[in-house]
Amino acid sequence: MRLLPRSLLGQLALLIMGAFLAAQVISAWLFADERGAAIRAAQRLETVERAVAVASVLEGAPEGSRESILAAANSRLVRFSLDRAPLVEVGEPWHLTTAALDLRAEEVLVSPHDGALIEPPAVLDWLHERMLVSGGAPVEFRISAPLGDNDWLNVTARFQPPNLQAPPAIVGATLLSLALIMAALWLGLRRITTPLSQLAAAADQVELDGEMPSMPAGGPQEVRVLSDALARMNARLTRMITDRTRMLTALGHDLRSPITALKVRAEMVDDDETRERMIASLDEMQDMVETTLAFARGISTDQPMEEMDLAELVRALARELSETGPRIMVDAEQSVIAFVRLTPMRRALRNLLENAQRYGEGARVTVEDKGRDAEILIDDYGPGIPPKDLDRVFDPFTRLEGSRSRDTGGIGLGLPIARAILRAHGGDVSLAPNPEGGLRARVRLPRHPEVAV
Repeated sequence: MRLLPRSLLGQLALLIMGAFLAAQVISAWLFADERGAAIRAAQRLETVERAVAVASVLEGAPEGSRESILAAANSRLVRFSLDRAPLVEVGEPWHLTTAALDLRAEEVLVSPHDGALIEPPAVLDWLHERMLVSGGAPVEFRISAPLGDNDWLNVTARFQPPNLQAPPAIVGATLLSLALIMAALWLGLRRITTPLSQLAAAADQVELDGEMPSMPAGGPQEVRVLSDALARMNARLTRMITDRTRMLTALGHDLRSPITALKVRAEMVDDDETRERMIASLDEMQDMVETTLAFARGISTDQPMEEMDLAELVRALARELSETGPRIMVDAEQSVIAFVRLTPMRRALRNLLENAQRYGEGARVTVEDKGRDAEILIDDYGPGIPPKDLDRVFDPFTRLEGSRSRDTGGIGLGLPIARAILRAHGGDVSLAPNPEGGLRARVRLPRHPEVAV
């Protein structure tokens, strides 16, 4: 049951880690967006202040010194020029009033490769405006300031998007936060999954005739509530099965007397045919009562476990049944020791062998030691069972044989009794088509009492 907490821890850890990383990516994107917008605003303000300062110097400078002033003001990304026409036409955005100068300013997107102007289609105007505001793409900031003599000071500034930086402090804080979250998640889940693993182990140890194993008392309140509910459910199941077994036992005991009395009265009937039919019907009734009681007692675990050689038990049953019906051969090269309740186990294996003998015209039985388990394969030579009925035949009172005769079909409790007994030992039986033809019954049985439940 350790796969459950590991799977739960792994899935939740991946989920939390994914959510955390997604949150960090979104936070970094929002931070970069705000940072780009702030840097772009600062660049605009600085460019405007430089343009105002250069315009003020040019207003009072002699005509011959203007070229040298512009050359001194130019830089790699900001260029100043004196022109007769404004670079920014009237009516375009960014009309600013600074230091008594009527500045016209605008921003346009440019290609990051060759600096060519980018003109987006009208349907993408919203994206164009968003990229201008956020600073996520290279732009050209243009300013036109009027000077005397109908001259214009035109300024072009190329703004590149800021590089995304991850300082060591931010990376360290992110990793530390992730480590703390994962540690808290691991501790919290361990507090839940450890009691759940203990609860699952205790549930596997539940026996209908034994005491309830100790349930985990720690963990969250929900786990304690589940533990108490499991204990109450086990008590109810044990009480229900005990009451049903007692009821069927009492019913079978009470029916024996009237059936015996009816047999005595039937012997007094003069007509031979009528007497034989009555006695046959009463025998069938008594057989049904005894078989039903065997089914009820089959799941009862009131007998002690004892050491038994399953190979020898199967050989003894095969010899006994072969004397009165088709031959049953046993292939068991070595002893296979297991701890079983002898009488119920003998009944279960006898039912399976009789079923193979009755419908399969004999059988070959293989008994093998599989380590912790013992495996018994019963291969018959009959026509087999349709795949859709392989599980249905284990339902009580189910008969695939069409007649109602006890001699050919029984009453449909042989296989259910066998499965009930084997499951009470912690094992099981299943049916499957035999690769060589016929039907194969596969019995799996724990060999040691600590495996059987």
